[in-house]
Formats: sequence, C-alpha cells, structure tokens
Amino acid sequence: MKFRDYHSQAPSELELAPMIDVVFLLLIFFLVTWQFARFERTMDIAVPAAEEVDDTTRTVNEIIINVQEDGTVLLNSRKYTQEELFSRLSTIAAVDENQAVILRGDAKADFQHIIDVLDTIKRSGIWNVAFAATKPEE
Repeated sequence: MKFRDYHSQAPSELELAPMIDVVFLLLIFFLVTWQFARFERTMDIAVPAAEEVDDTTRTVNEIIINVQEDGTVLLNSRKYTQEELFSRLSTIAAVDENQAVILRGDAKADFQHIIDVLDTIKRSGIWNVAFAATKPEE
C-alpha cells in the first residue's frame, strides 16, 4: 500500500487578487456611507435636548431637513424657500407615499419657522415626520 507523501506537495500561496478586491469593496462602502452621513453633520445646528430620546434605526431613503436659527431651510446643504421645498417634497411624495423626513430645528430658532416647514411637509403629502433631539449632557 502506497501512502501519499504530504511533504512533497508544494505549499499553496496566498492569493492577493481576492484580498485586494475585498479591500476595495470595503473602501467604496465606507466612502459611500460617509457621503450620506456628512449632510446631517455639517450643518451648524444645535438641536434641542430631551430626556426621552429614542435611538431608532434610520431608514435608507430618509430626508433630513435642517432649520437654522435665522429660519433658513436647508436640504442636502442647499437653501430652499418654502415654495421650492414644497415642490421638491411633493415630487418625492408622489414616488413614495411612506417617505420618512427628519426635521432638525435649531434650539434657538423661532418656533414659527419650524411650524412653517412642518406645514410645508404636511401640504406636500408626507406624513412620516420625526423631530431630531439629543440627550442632555451630564
């Protein structure tokens, strides 16, 4: 009976091509997700603090509308008037009736500015609205 000699086989080499593919895919994934998260973080808005803040999971296609202290409305780092915002949101609501919107109002903003944006969102046909808040610092 002849046994196989395991020591006579050449050792397998590390394949670099699949590893490089995986690294590039991870790099692309992180760059794309960073790009979407950047719109929310670049605004100079201090959202109000609340004791009961839910850390809910975020949806993929949610819209983040920022209302600055002076009443300026920003969507994806672009300023919108109420009419432009209504037109944009109406188009989006026609495509997706369950569109999620997060309204980030500055803590020092006049409440009327936030209500005006909320009215515009409601007029456009979007009902799924959440308000952004942070937990108070201890």
